Amino acid sequence: MPGQRILILRPDELGPDDIKMWREIRALTGAPANPFLDPVFTAAVGRVRPGARVAVLQQDGTPVGYFPYEKGLLGRGRAIGLGVSDCQGAVLRPGVRIEPRRLLRACSLASWEFDNLEDGQGALAAHAVEELASPVVDIDGGYDRYLERLRRDAPGFLRQTLAKERKLARQVGEVRFVLDSRDPAVLRELMRWKSAQYRRTGRRDRFAQEWINTLVGLLAQSGEPECRGLLSVLYAAGRPVAAHFGLRSATVLSWWFPAYDRAYGKYSPGLVLHLRMLEAAAADGIRMVDLGTGPARYKESFKTRDLRVYEGAVVRPVPGGAAHLLAKEPARAARRFVRARPRLAAAAARTLAEAGSLRDRVRGSAGGG
Repeated sequence: MPGQRILILRPDELGPDDIKMWREIRALTGAPANPFLDPVFTAAVGRVRPGARVAVLQQDGTPVGYFPYEKGLLGRGRAIGLGVSDCQGAVLRPGVRIEPRRLLRACSLASWEFDNLEDGQGALAAHAVEELASPVVDIDGGYDRYLERLRRDAPGFLRQTLAKERKLARQVGEVRFVLDSRDPAVLRELMRWKSAQYRRTGRRDRFAQEWINTLVGLLAQSGEPECRGLLSVLYAAGRPVAAHFGLRSATVLSWWFPAYDRAYGKYSPGLVLHLRMLEAAAADGIRMVDLGTGPARYKESFKTRDLRVYEGAVVRPVPGGAAHLLAKEPARAARRFVRARPRLAAAAARTLAEAGSLRDRVRGSAGGG
């Protein structure tokens, strides 16, 4: 269209007017205020990922959209923060249309990969290869109303969780919960627990990657109401036994890094933490907790509904696009095949856990020698 222009900036080149406009456009879409699609998250990624960029879509000199992304070798692009971002896409003023391959050409990208593309992303979603469920907990009606629903839909789960909390208090000591802790020692402890969990279950340890450690540290220090880290901690007898670090806006909390001390595993401290957190979050103005994709029985018990997110890639017919297809699509197709077959997925999870346990034993034996 006449008057259209696409300007490419580094995240730190966005000025206060851009940040204000980004948020105004985002609010106009009516989508949940997910903190992963706030400019603060993009700016934080920009400080740890040198390939981070933002395409600013302008109409007659006025910004009408923002497209955050990362650019790698051979023009291979990815959603900003891919690997830890649970909500991805472009921020476009209602009525603005984009042609994805034209956008990629303006960004000098051969491909753009996503794994949590937000619902309602129109032209970008047309390039998805799989639709995933992202369970959420709606608490906009208050915690008491949510608890009534939990009593109706998952009474056994609720009874057991409350009983575990009472048992924890009785056998270990006073149970205390903090919604918004600023204790860096607890954050470091949470990261150690989570790393151990990744290794134990045979998963890739995200905290073995320095950029993720640094990113979490930056977001933990953010004071921005639309995107800041929230460290929630469950204590027993004054000791942290479970914790969660997530991102929150004024109304949405994104479930991100939960973990607990395995020494207290019989008390299910992670579930107790989750229930306490929902109560405190509702009182603090949170309307929705996004639990993110990925199978977990506790998510099925806590959730009130599912959002849809998408996985896939926009690929241009250029050599870099072919490189993306050769490098990424076979593994992606294999994951889709396994996810579509629950029994096979369960067997794969057991195999990963056994491999993780073996690695821990080998590491322990080597350390003991």
